[in-house]
Amino acid sequence: LVRRKKMVKVAALPGKAVVKKRTKKFARHFSNRFIKIRNSSWRRIHGIDSRVRRRFKGTIPQPKIGYGSDKATKHKLPNGFYKFLVYNVKELELLMMHNRTYAAEIAHSVSVQKRKAIIERAEQLNIKVTNANAKLRTEEA
Repeated sequence: LVRRKKMVKVAALPGKAVVKKRTKKFARHFSNRFIKIRNSSWRRIHGIDSRVRRRFKGTIPQPKIGYGSDKATKHKLPNGFYKFLVYNVKELELLMMHNRTYAAEIAHSVSVQKRKAIIERAEQLNIKVTNANAKLRTEEA
C-alpha cells in the first residue's frame, strides 16, 4: 500500500489587482439595425461620411489604445498566475523556481499518456496546472 503525501495547494504571489477598463465587447456599427450582423465582432468603419468614424457626440464607442490593460497586470489570469504553455515534462521543469508566478497549461495537442506524466511531475514540483482535468476519463468499475 503506497500512500501519497497530499501537496499543499500552490497560491499565486500577492500582486497588483487586475482591473479591466472595459469588459463589454465593442458593438459593430449598425449591428442594432441589421440582423445579419447582430452578433458579429468589431469591424473598423471606413465610410467617408461616417458619424462613428468621425467620433461625433452620441455615437458608439470604438476600440482605442486607452482601453488597454495595465502593463503590470497584462495577461494575468483571475487566479493571479500567468499562463505558460507546456508540451512535455522537460518544459515543466522551467517553472520549478517560478511556481508562484506562472501556472502550466498543457497544450491541446498533448496525448493523454503524456498529460498524466506532466500532471504527476507538476504535483511533485508543486506547480499549478490550469487544465489538469482535460482529456482525463474516470474508469468505470
